[in-house]
Amino acid sequence: MPCASSLPRNPGVLYGVRQFSPLILGIGDGEYFLASDVPAFLEYTRKAVFLEDGEIVRVSRDGWEVFHRTGEKCSKTVFAVPWDPVSAERGGFKHFMLKEIHEQPRVFEDTIAGRVNLARGEVEFEELEDFPLDFSRVVAVACGTACHAGMLGKLYLEDFVRLPVDVEYASEFRYRDPLLDEKTLVLAISQSGETADTLRAVELAKQKGARVLAVCNVLGSSLTRLADWTVYTRAGIEIGVASTKAFLAQMTVLLLFGLFWGRKKKTLSSRMMESLLEEIPTIPRKMRTLLSREEDIHALAREFYLFKDFLYLGRGLYYPLALEGALKLKEISYIHAEGLAAGEMKHGPIALIEPDVASFVLVGQGERRLKVLGNIEEIKARRGKVIALCNEGDGEVWEKADYVVEIPKTLEVFSPLLAIVPLQLFAYYVALEKGCDVDQPRNLAKSVTVE
Repeated sequence: MPCASSLPRNPGVLYGVRQFSPLILGIGDGEYFLASDVPAFLEYTRKAVFLEDGEIVRVSRDGWEVFHRTGEKCSKTVFAVPWDPVSAERGGFKHFMLKEIHEQPRVFEDTIAGRVNLARGEVEFEELEDFPLDFSRVVAVACGTACHAGMLGKLYLEDFVRLPVDVEYASEFRYRDPLLDEKTLVLAISQSGETADTLRAVELAKQKGARVLAVCNVLGSSLTRLADWTVYTRAGIEIGVASTKAFLAQMTVLLLFGLFWGRKKKTLSSRMMESLLEEIPTIPRKMRTLLSREEDIHALAREFYLFKDFLYLGRGLYYPLALEGALKLKEISYIHAEGLAAGEMKHGPIALIEPDVASFVLVGQGERRLKVLGNIEEIKARRGKVIALCNEGDGEVWEKADYVVEIPKTLEVFSPLLAIVPLQLFAYYVALEKGCDVDQPRNLAKSVTVE
């Protein structure tokens, strides 16, 4: 093998090769950038070219070219990234994560814009004009926070569309021989559209004949190019490693998708649709109400930031939120936190309860509420500390819990959109009190582009 000094030299020329991990070319004014994610060069340009596996990009002062590994030149599309560079600045907030939590009312409004037609009582997706209605089942594949959104999507789709939905971690799904066919819709959820395990899961699904709908935040990303349909979440650029506004946008899209499909299939009545759509315009105002109580959450964090162990409990729509609340806490504060289905408490986890273990109990509403109140009583009987999240005015919760976080009243299907806000704020302020690096927690990356 020749030594490096004997290889031909070509000053002023840079080559980049994509193989499995993402590679993006940023095209500036007389300058070029190679990166794995758009935010790396957003300050300098909003023009991007996304490479496929096996493609090679050559950049020099004379321009850029892309070739296949065989040497054949490739024709590539230059995407205009719809993100303002100003959005990559903190804007007066101490951390990007806090800024992105506060952006959620606007993100909700952007995500529903043009999709919720109150006058006609319909949800509309231009992206899904040719979407067939004859799928027999749905399989959602995702990782981390996106998987928690998928779990909520399962509940929405099964309720509104009356189809069986499975939710799988993409990292497990891709190493199985899943039962898929042309009547299976694979719902792939990823903020970046470059999550390695999710991309491999989608490739496997397509090999087996399944159709793929992507829920994604990044125009032109690998996932959107693989999918048969894509619904964009419109969350804007998210800098903080711990996802906040992207999760809210994913929840919102999945809820709207369930309403859209349910009406198309007529498994959701027009009367129910009308009552749900009437509530949607109130959600941003209620989110802002929660954000105005931020200092109350900060005070709560000061009471609990020295605890070493947390349990998050929820039922129904609140179980995925319990998982997400625990994930946010462990991601940025490095505190051990475990999300649990509250009904499983007696099947083992109750053995963990003691005075220095905190439980964040999501009470919710509906038929499960009394069961969750019973969970609080069980924890208190064992001298555990309880923070309870509930609807405003639920006096019974105040009588049972040590600390209470209230959310404005809304229809049950919308409650996760509100409940997530104090869970995110609590994780943020606990990490702040501990002195942790909130935006760049140790050992984590914003886009998980490798296994």
